[in-house]
Amino acid sequence: MTLHVMKSREARSNWRQLLDRVLIGEDVLIERNGQPVAVLIPARDYDRLRSELEELRAAQHAAAVYQDWKQNPESARDWEDVRAELVAEGQLDE
Repeated sequence: MTLHVMKSREARSNWRQLLDRVLIGEDVLIERNGQPVAVLIPARDYDRLRSELEELRAAQHAAAVYQDWKQNPESARDWEDVRAELVAEGQLDE
């Protein structure tokens, strides 16, 4: 696998070339001010990684919420209130 690093200004100026690199199977890391900001990967690879990415993001969110709770335990909500809200939003079955 080839990783090509590109500055954000260069990516903006050479968008078509950037997409061509991705189409041939290269991953492109885009930097802004020397810091990595985003990675472009072929769509077929993203499709294969999508569920793992969602799990990773959910775990990161859970860790952040847990850290917030550790700093302020009074911020916790009653499970029944949360459950009722999730059911009302259609995110959880009754």
